[in-house]
Amino acid sequence: MPHQKMKQRFGSHLSVAGGLHLAFDTAVEIGCDCLAIFVKNQRQWKAPPLKDDAIKLYQEAQRRTGIGPVIAHASYLLNLASPAAEGRQKSIQALIDELQRCEAIGIPGLVVHPGAHMGDGVDAGIARITASLDEVHAATAGFTARVLLESTAGQGTTIGHEIAHLGRMLAGVRNSERLGICIDTCHLFAAGYDLREKAIYDATIDELARSVGLDKILCVHTNDSKTPCGSKRDRHEHIGKGEMGDAAFANLVNDPRLAHVPRILETEKSEDDDGVDWDRLNLKRLRGLIRGGENEDERLTVSPRHMDRS
Repeated sequence: MPHQKMKQRFGSHLSVAGGLHLAFDTAVEIGCDCLAIFVKNQRQWKAPPLKDDAIKLYQEAQRRTGIGPVIAHASYLLNLASPAAEGRQKSIQALIDELQRCEAIGIPGLVVHPGAHMGDGVDAGIARITASLDEVHAATAGFTARVLLESTAGQGTTIGHEIAHLGRMLAGVRNSERLGICIDTCHLFAAGYDLREKAIYDATIDELARSVGLDKILCVHTNDSKTPCGSKRDRHEHIGKGEMGDAAFANLVNDPRLAHVPRILETEKSEDDDGVDWDRLNLKRLRGLIRGGENEDERLTVSPRHMDRS
């Protein structure tokens, strides 16, 4: 199939305030093909179990809208690389709980930040991450929902800002077939991968192919960066409005090697000066960068609305 005619999927991380199922109606309204959500409060360790009626409403909404895949994002509190055994075990149990929620409602992937070594060094941190993931897998045997390790910007002692780190984590777990990778464009750029330059973009994708395998990349968090290349700072910006500009995203959306991977916005939920929802504008801008089609999406003609963060 020619790349120009391949249907790419674009979406956003949306609020689930009032119920997980409500994200689907918002997704339809702003023109999403796929979406991301939290399956519990991301700022808390524990949450009440999902009720049967909540699961039913979610699954009915997905069938009705046809939007998918849905990718979940794990709590930001987790640190699978923590040198503190108690904190690491708390993270493992929280990740197990979130995977159970994903499995219950049919979400195929749960994105998690690999963790921070807190001064013990990358090698020790990766060893703890892989051991933690082995424990998670043992507790969730038979699950179809997969953990997706996310590339990071390199702030502090976080692990995953080098593509080689992701490859080492995949190689270090006993059941690597149960893992996937989520790449974040802002994080890659902040970590020093200049995706604006076509030669560097291609070299980055080649490195991903060698280190993790392109079949392992199951999600792309699609964000511009407020800070320069190599800044090691995770600051998302609207598409084309940051340091990356349109060039980096044109390289991405015209790359047939990743055309099958859903692109998920994680940009600020707000409206522009004309009162138009930024998610709508970002989705339209991404589709407009595809050479040969997809920039005329009639779903983008519905009236704008403001969305609060969950």
